[in-house]
Amino acid sequence: EIHTAARLADCRATAARAPVKSAHCLRTAARHASRPMSVSTLFADQFEVKDTSKKFDKVTRLHCRLAEEGYDLVLDLDVNSDLYPLEVGDRFAFLLSSTLDLDGGADAGVYDQSGKPSLLDDYEYAMYGKIFKWKQENTKAPIEVQVSFGGLLMRLKGDPRHLQKLALDSRVYLLMRKINTETDV
Repeated sequence: EIHTAARLADCRATAARAPVKSAHCLRTAARHASRPMSVSTLFADQFEVKDTSKKFDKVTRLHCRLAEEGYDLVLDLDVNSDLYPLEVGDRFAFLLSSTLDLDGGADAGVYDQSGKPSLLDDYEYAMYGKIFKWKQENTKAPIEVQVSFGGLLMRLKGDPRHLQKLALDSRVYLLMRKINTETDV
């Protein structure tokens, strides 16, 4: 809720400078402000791509850090670069969720083709996978979580306070949306 309020305030400031470009920013921030973070949200933040490496023809490994340096968190993520190309310097909103249902209700792990609103409506790229590795050396050490999305891998390492909702063998949805720094905050 704090991030949403800050995002909305920054969008309003952008609107004063560039009203046409900020319309999308205000709509997005207002949509997120009206939707409280549900119990299905396991982790959410914004990242910036710091480096990339090509693993296969259509797979790029992104090496990312938090966009806003509030705490230390590292994300390494394989993405299908034909479907969702990202370059060094690009920023994106990142969400791990246990369900796509807006109310946080459990799902069957099968894509719902009914067309009813879901978290997918607010994001551009999605994957579904399983947490296969969770480790922490001691209670104050960083947590490292690894997830497989059908062969595309993710490693998230950082402060235990922010990753405590992630549990071994859990099924998770990964959702991403590019952030245009001129129009989104």
